[in-house]
Amino acid sequence: MSDPRYARLAEVLTGFSCDLKKGERVLIDAFDVPDLFVIALVRAARYRGALPYVNIQKARITRELLKGASKEQYELTSGIELARMQKMQAYIAARGSENIFETSDVPSERVQLVAKAMKPVLDYRVNKTKWVVIRWPSSAMAQQAGMSTEAFEDFYFKVCTFDYRRYGPGMAALEDLMNKTDRVHLKGPGTDLTFSIKGIGAEACGGLRNIPDGEVFSCPVKDSVEGVIQYNAPTVYLGTAFDNIRLVFKKGKIVEATANNTKRLNEILDTDAGARYIGEFAIGFNPHITEPMRDILFDEKIAGSFHFTPGKAYERAGNGNESAVHWDMVSIQRPEYGGGEIWFDGKLIRKDGLFTTPALKKLNPDQLLKVK
Repeated sequence: MSDPRYARLAEVLTGFSCDLKKGERVLIDAFDVPDLFVIALVRAARYRGALPYVNIQKARITRELLKGASKEQYELTSGIELARMQKMQAYIAARGSENIFETSDVPSERVQLVAKAMKPVLDYRVNKTKWVVIRWPSSAMAQQAGMSTEAFEDFYFKVCTFDYRRYGPGMAALEDLMNKTDRVHLKGPGTDLTFSIKGIGAEACGGLRNIPDGEVFSCPVKDSVEGVIQYNAPTVYLGTAFDNIRLVFKKGKIVEATANNTKRLNEILDTDAGARYIGEFAIGFNPHITEPMRDILFDEKIAGSFHFTPGKAYERAGNGNESAVHWDMVSIQRPEYGGGEIWFDGKLIRKDGLFTTPALKKLNPDQLLKVK
């Protein structure tokens, strides 16, 4: 029997997030998720008059393919997948995982080979389709969050079916302010970082690209980043866990990078020339998400956080940086994580995770969760 919450989430993804129209083609990319949820997505797409196409993927099979990946194999795969993506107007990915470290033993050179080969598919999907990506709740995710499976599922569906229209006024105000800002100064324990976002623009994210959602992103002028940043949220990238990442910048480039696994960190940052430059700066404010769980779709939206991302920039609100890497690294500025400040053009706009100006205070948790 299908969980009624499946249908509600499918409605959010096909209706609010992708706004599917009659006759539009949508690719449903399902990674280790229940068949019944895929069926719910198919039915929701058909209800809106769209034409659903389904791709089923399994993490353990993907791992085996990656371990023996060759350039010839994945150049052909990339061509096939790009041809399919070019036929789509929308893309919905539901990504589950019973083991977030499933690819941790895949050689880094194989991962990099595949990332480079598949980059045209990613670029087309991100820039040319209406898309949304979600994680799928599992016992592994519940363990990451330090919760029981049932409690985590309740949390997951509450977060993912949040009324994202509540972000409206505050999110629009933050987007407008970032559009007008030149100099940004980030302060906190181990962090003293400056950069410019002048002329880059900003993009509000309120449920149209990722679920869960709640951020406004921009991007530094490529060579403007100076100083040091100490991230305090753990992260997983390409199947490897990282803690206490510290980056030092000069003229926009990461010139020093350390962590609990400094060798692997630098291997990833040496993937290509663009991996040592920043492709995104974003401020997170989802009121339901307060603690990191090594899942970036959740962690980058943590209330009172920001993320500062080595690698590829988006076409929208981007600086033109190209890379096969896009690694959202998160820092939380609430008092229990050491506090911190965000300054725009010499004016304090957020302190210890709470916005300080009247227009932006609408994004603080007490306002977003206020009972109407």
